[in-house]
Amino acid sequence: MRLADIRAIRYGDVLVDGERWPGFLDVVEHPQGRVLVDTGLIDSTPELDEEWSPRFDPDAIPREVACVINTHLHFDHCGGNRLFPGTPIYVQRLERDAARSEDYTIPEWVDFEGATYVELDGDHAVLPGLRVVPTPGHSPGHQSVLVETDDGLAVVAGDVAYTWSEFDDPTNEAAGMLTALAPRRIWLAHDGEPRDAATLAPPPSPQT
Repeated sequence: MRLADIRAIRYGDVLVDGERWPGFLDVVEHPQGRVLVDTGLIDSTPELDEEWSPRFDPDAIPREVACVINTHLHFDHCGGNRLFPGTPIYVQRLERDAARSEDYTIPEWVDFEGATYVELDGDHAVLPGLRVVPTPGHSPGHQSVLVETDDGLAVVAGDVAYTWSEFDDPTNEAAGMLTALAPRRIWLAHDGEPRDAATLAPPPSPQT
């Protein structure tokens, strides 16, 4: 695989404090089949309309996939899961448990006829060269996707941070863990521009 085999697709946006925040899902073109990371939105509810005013394009979501990986199960990351009955959907068990609590997500968007979840307990190799690792913080069972490419390690980080400034916060332990892996490129779910190695590299030590 190459870095070019991983791409972000904007499916819509939500309104946060009067500002439109874009939402992205990610596609990995793996030799064994297309992997979809998160599924965006295909509809809304009156409550979501009132609080988040989501806009979305269901046609932006690829349909022919070998499997789905949910970084977590908040509404804007699992809203299209229902498009994939019978397709393996990889999620951390902790996240699946959290999604059963009140006001965590839209339950019927998670539990639908034909839902085929693969519940994980920590690191897991989904396909050769593609694995998930727990990155809790934003949610109890948040996970990120690591892809080995000929160009270096690529990371699909979901909501480890909303923005790159949040990613750079030294108190963000999940972001620090991912940076320590020395990735070649990393994506966030609410920023369409990935970061490359030169930006992610730690600053040089001062000369003595």
